[in-house]
Amino acid sequence: ELKQLADISNALVLVTNQVHSKPDAMWGDPTKPIGGHIVGHASTFRLYLRKSKGGRRIGRLVDSPNLPEGEAVFMVTGEGIRD
Repeated sequence: ELKQLADISNALVLVTNQVHSKPDAMWGDPTKPIGGHIVGHASTFRLYLRKSKGGRRIGRLVDSPNLPEGEAVFMVTGEGIRD
């Protein structure tokens, strides 16, 4: 219903999914979504945000119907988001 309402209203809906660590992961991503993969599959665009060094953040586009996967480095400052 939320997706249908957003389509009708031409509105953006932002859904977050908390992750927790998988200490037994030997390779790959050491995190696991708490909401499972259902939240991700119900989304049109999926972004994975993580902290980096020096106050930087990395945003990775994981899934999109019309854009390739990619990453961008940014910082959150008092003036807003900076690249």
